[in-house]
Amino acid sequence: MQIRELSIAGAWEITPKQFGDGRGVFLEWFKSSEFQRATGAPLALQQANCSVSAAGVLRGIHYTLSPPGQAKYVTCVRGAFLDVVVDLRPDSPTFGTWDSVLIDDVDRRAVYLSEGLGHAILSLEDDSTVMYLCSIEYTPELDRDVDAFDPAIGIDWPTTARDGRRLEFVRSGKDEAAPKLADAGLRRVR
Repeated sequence: MQIRELSIAGAWEITPKQFGDGRGVFLEWFKSSEFQRATGAPLALQQANCSVSAAGVLRGIHYTLSPPGQAKYVTCVRGAFLDVVVDLRPDSPTFGTWDSVLIDDVDRRAVYLSEGLGHAILSLEDDSTVMYLCSIEYTPELDRDVDAFDPAIGIDWPTTARDGRRLEFVRSGKDEAAPKLADAGLRRVR
């Protein structure tokens, strides 16, 4: 397993070793000892989620108020997603910046994002399936959103699906109504 910290402190890309033969492929998509060695903390698992999306479905930017915040360990088991991490911690030197990882059923990477970071995923194929482990259970009163197209964040979203089709972004009503970063009351603390 290779673990690489992203440009945003508190976010990592995890690339598992895959063992394939005539029967298929085996991999460890999460291993507590490796994870704790890289991040310095255990993942307190409280909820596991699965989401299936058509090409062009954009979910997020979602985050949970901190404290307590919600850490996530995300992987794609079918298809492909662009997984985007946004730093929404007002006291962070990288506040308002983003980084991304292609997660798919080829390289089988995972992304870990710590509490206080925002998260969005864009499906790049029909029937793409993402699974993620969460450090706390979903708590609606702590759930928040930021507009994924906020120019102040400036995410460079792909416009082409893996099969070459032009992506048409599909968002939930909640995600479409999400405020811009400045309107969400999130500002850098200097």
